[in-house]
Amino acid sequence: MSPALLFAILIGYFALLLGVAWATSRNANNDSFFIGNKSSNWMLVAFGMVGTTLSGATFISVPGAVGVDAFGYAQILIGYVIGYIAVAYLLLPLYYRLQLTSIYHYLDVRLGRRSYQSGAGFFIISRLLGATARLYLVVNILQAIILDSLGIPFWITTLVILGMILMYTYQGGVKTIVWTDTLQTTCMLFGLFACVWFLLGELGMSIPDSLNAMQSQGLSTIFTTDFDSPNFFLKQIVAGIFIVLTMTGMDQEMMQKTISVKTLKDSQKNLLTLTAVLVVVLMSFLFLGGLLYLYAPAVGVTATGDKIFPAVVMGHLPAAVQIIFLIALISALFPSADGAITALTSSFCIDILGIKRRTDLTEAAKEKLRRHVHLGFAALFLFLVLGFKAADNPSMIVVILKLAAYTYGPLLGLFAFGMMTRRTLTDRLVPYVTIGAPILCALLEYNQEYLLGSYRLGLELLIVNGILVFAGLFAISQREKPGAALASA
Repeated sequence: MSPALLFAILIGYFALLLGVAWATSRNANNDSFFIGNKSSNWMLVAFGMVGTTLSGATFISVPGAVGVDAFGYAQILIGYVIGYIAVAYLLLPLYYRLQLTSIYHYLDVRLGRRSYQSGAGFFIISRLLGATARLYLVVNILQAIILDSLGIPFWITTLVILGMILMYTYQGGVKTIVWTDTLQTTCMLFGLFACVWFLLGELGMSIPDSLNAMQSQGLSTIFTTDFDSPNFFLKQIVAGIFIVLTMTGMDQEMMQKTISVKTLKDSQKNLLTLTAVLVVVLMSFLFLGGLLYLYAPAVGVTATGDKIFPAVVMGHLPAAVQIIFLIALISALFPSADGAITALTSSFCIDILGIKRRTDLTEAAKEKLRRHVHLGFAALFLFLVLGFKAADNPSMIVVILKLAAYTYGPLLGLFAFGMMTRRTLTDRLVPYVTIGAPILCALLEYNQEYLLGSYRLGLELLIVNGILVFAGLFAISQREKPGAALASA
């Protein structure tokens, strides 16, 4: 298919997003940007969050990883289900009771200002790295299938896409994103199921036939029973629980949309609905991966990992399927980037700059400051995406989960300490604990062969990181005195 036609489709899709942004951002203010005026519809939030949760990394990397890990990702998915239930009934009641705009304000109330700023700081670092890794993955594919042939350099592609995202999030923020994410999730899921249906037709198989073929080739294995393996099923399930607790329940981007729903009950409905949809969708992505690895040898495709899905579609499937794939890919790109930039702007303005506490600024001055921060994060996104391009890792889902283990661990330790103890901290020492724990984790991982023998660390590194932070906080704490700060939830 002509790259010029594919490029025109990209521009048309963006024009549609701008139309939605214009309709939803009229008369928007800082409350609209930060929490959608607390009036978001829970069903729209739940459906739109599917796209944010999955992102381009899921769309490309989960099917690609089937060639190595088979259906092993389903082990993590079991943990996800437990984790979402825990977020809905443990964390959301706390956030609603305190009427939070930034969830990290809980750390200020419970533990102190340095704890608050440490939590917000680690969120900013984690979301910056994770979101830019996801953005790089999809931009790199768009570059390969469309823009290289048009002679457009990678950095210009990234700059233009970030400019597009800025144009439709600049004013409305969360109020706009709730609607654009719904549109984008619809397109992404349509692309997923359309590709599954077409590949089944090309292979001449029913769903049971294809599952039998995958089983015969070892592509549908779910559970790993080797305790020393990083993919041991108990490790993966527990890791899945803590990934959701941290990357959803303690993540401002995900919670910013969730707490924009008016009532706690509807917010819980949002998360439980999201959980049910994610189970179906993620299993469908694994099934798609199995179909890709069944189909690829028949048409001479040797690509694996992140490259197999685009190689099969763009090289061997009809033009209609290519268009569907492109729209789905773009739809997977935008939710992970637009929500991240908005959440980072919100967290930096509220948690670091204290924009809601600033009595010396007018509302107009606060809006101006928020827009400058928004532009600054877009510039950081550009710089980091170019950095990932230089590194060029073949499987970005592994990179993203590894980054999460190092950067969300301190958040896990801070929230766990606040909610599970009634102790007070020597607050000025908290940054040393939250920085020291990831450094110890890095030393442990680097020397694991010497220290752990045949045992290999996997996603449980996130839990180890959180335990180290919790232990460090306990060491610099004292028993709470009567009448001290807010007790744990």
